[in-house]
Amino acid sequence: MDLHTPEDVPDTPAQRAADRRRLLRALNLSLGFVVVLSAIFALQQGVDYRWLTVGAGTSAGLVGLLTAPLLHGSPEHLAANAVSLLLLGTLAGAVYPKATSRALPLLWLGSGLGAWALGDAGSYHLGASGVTHGLMFLIFVLGLLRRDRPSIAAAMIAFFLYGGMLLTVLPQEPGVSWQSHLGGALGGLLAAVLLRHSDPMPPRKRYSWDEEEDGNALARERHELEMSAPDDVPVLWHRPQTEEHGNILPFKRREELNESRAPNTDRSEGT
Repeated sequence: MDLHTPEDVPDTPAQRAADRRRLLRALNLSLGFVVVLSAIFALQQGVDYRWLTVGAGTSAGLVGLLTAPLLHGSPEHLAANAVSLLLLGTLAGAVYPKATSRALPLLWLGSGLGAWALGDAGSYHLGASGVTHGLMFLIFVLGLLRRDRPSIAAAMIAFFLYGGMLLTVLPQEPGVSWQSHLGGALGGLLAAVLLRHSDPMPPRKRYSWDEEEDGNALARERHELEMSAPDDVPVLWHRPQTEEHGNILPFKRREELNESRAPNTDRSEGT
């Protein structure tokens, strides 16, 4: 799958300033979301919030599709998801600002639907880990689909930091909602396929060898059906030039050649 790449655009100060603003905006939004999660966790203490979680297979548990990612069961649970959201959210928002904002509903609902549909009867699911898995799969799959330099770099960073999420979508550790992980990952995969064109391709810096390759390709297309000129044919060996134009080598006739090859039968006997 090839996406259109715009022509070369110089790396101007305005472009660098826009990149910094986009990065800071993504960082601030991710940090703000983490602050909201921390505030909600503080409000959870001493309150029965089970009705706000995803109850697997129950109609009442569907309420948690909207609220469960905001809840966490312990400070360790919150801290683990907060770091993932901060890093992956900043990375996704900086490289794909439009795709990330449009993909969040799919990641959010996918996480809850996975827990609701695949969870064990009577189980309750909460936490933003499904959303973090969705962000990781969104970044990684977009890198495979778009294949421009920033997308590939973002996919490699996401895989280096959280490549283990490719395995945590399967049941491994008791008490961990792999169902919400799988739902969020599927949401990220679907969002990457649907939203891969949302953000324009970044300017691609062209190097001297790119221009040489383009020139060679154009020349090949132009002369593909044309015969090469004689002057263009490489000569591997040149005959040395001498004053003599050449020597004529004498060849014997066939009869003379046969006589010279015949065995000599004359014998001289002594007396």
